[in-house]
Amino acid sequence: MTSIAGKTVLLTGASGGIGAFIARALAKEQATVVSVSRSQAILEQISAEVEALGGKGISIPFDISKVEELSILVQQINQLAGQIDIVINNAAVEKYRPFQNYSLEDIYSILTTNLIAGMELTRLILPSMIARNSGHVVNIASGSGKKGAPYNSIYSASKAGLIMWADALRQELADTNVEISVVCPGYTAAGMFVAFGQPAPSLARVAQPNDVAIAVLKAIKENQPEVMLDGVLTRLLFSNIQLFPKFGDAIYQWIGLRKLNKTCAENQMRG
Repeated sequence: MTSIAGKTVLLTGASGGIGAFIARALAKEQATVVSVSRSQAILEQISAEVEALGGKGISIPFDISKVEELSILVQQINQLAGQIDIVINNAAVEKYRPFQNYSLEDIYSILTTNLIAGMELTRLILPSMIARNSGHVVNIASGSGKKGAPYNSIYSASKAGLIMWADALRQELADTNVEISVVCPGYTAAGMFVAFGQPAPSLARVAQPNDVAIAVLKAIKENQPEVMLDGVLTRLLFSNIQLFPKFGDAIYQWIGLRKLNKTCAENQMRG
């Protein structure tokens, strides 16, 4: 069992719904939580909560989509908090569209924030972890990275990239004590479908944001390569979907996921 107490954790996307819950959970473990996002006011509030819950809070407003400047962010963290023990790549943007309606700017924005920024941050931090033979990288992915979500194809691609990159990196680091984990939340009460006033697909389990935070702690403490909040049945479903793609298409049609995402796309484009 790995202890989080006293560890310095870099958390991206800290001002979002799930990010704030992860920060609070880490605070209860007495971690130093370096919260990063673009919203300074929300970050300051989160850091105050971290302090109140027993952790140490450091807030750094930064746009991680500016990947060429991420080395500056890492240097700033090292100066303020020392070495980074845990990286949680949580920042993400999501846009529902029919694929042909995405702009090139949309594609760059989603892939950069959701995938490339996490890769670059990890690339910058990993050498020090390897040198200390200690560290943990957690990627917040999605069930959409296991089976592509219609009308959310770029987001799906970014999350699939997180999963496969983590899988490859874990194998590269097998001879070290640097751990790699992926957490796949599935549907959460902080999801986009809630913002549009739409119900989750039938049979889907809707997790609370705190459930995701607990899953992240579990992944770190137990050095788990992958945590799926939907459990064993969902794992079995996704494994069968890989073998029988059309079966997966039929399941998604049956539970109403295609219809839900199409509605979300229509609502988002109107907005």
